[in-house]
Amino acid sequence: MSVRTAILDRVRHAQRTGKIPSVPVVAQPVGAAGSDAGLKACTTNDNVERFRAELAALGVETFAESSPDEVCTRVEAIVGGRSVLAWDARQLPYDVARVLIGAARGSSPRDMQAAAQIGVTGCDAAIAETGSLVLLSGEGKPRTASLLPPIHLAIVRETDLRGSMDEFFRERAADIAGAACCTIVTGPSRTADIELTLTLGVHGPGQVIVIVGP
Repeated sequence: MSVRTAILDRVRHAQRTGKIPSVPVVAQPVGAAGSDAGLKACTTNDNVERFRAELAALGVETFAESSPDEVCTRVEAIVGGRSVLAWDARQLPYDVARVLIGAARGSSPRDMQAAAQIGVTGCDAAIAETGSLVLLSGEGKPRTASLLPPIHLAIVRETDLRGSMDEFFRERAADIAGAACCTIVTGPSRTADIELTLTLGVHGPGQVIVIVGP
């Protein structure tokens, strides 16, 4: 058997045995796809349900909390005794910074940021149809918090949810243009080599956790 034939056989085998995660079907909003009528018909509950379903398919652990205090309690429990790299207090929702005692910030020494075990951020948008988090870098919102530590914990407000990326782009075009960087996080960092071996956490966090607050 030639090398070429062996490689093609492995690709065919991988295609036959590949599995796509099942995602609960969420009713689409009434109206044409992408239309303003369709976007307006999609309620907050629809977006939350779809967002959490997409996150589950991506292997992201999610929690839904009903009050700011419950969000803070959940953050404190997840962080535990880990060292933290976080956005500045004024950029984090629900006064989460009060439970992040001693956390490193974007202004902290680089070795302190590099040693962080978990990064804590808010988000500028959460995209329901793909389970994506959108983070616009800026003052008090260092990119390192979502990219450097092996675990990324993101706090999402219901008001951050958008049905689609198109909706977010149209709504926040000026903010995107003015940001130094727009980072879109869709599940844990993952890569695969020519042998189709999937590896998590090579180019970013290998674990993403999302808390959805009120």
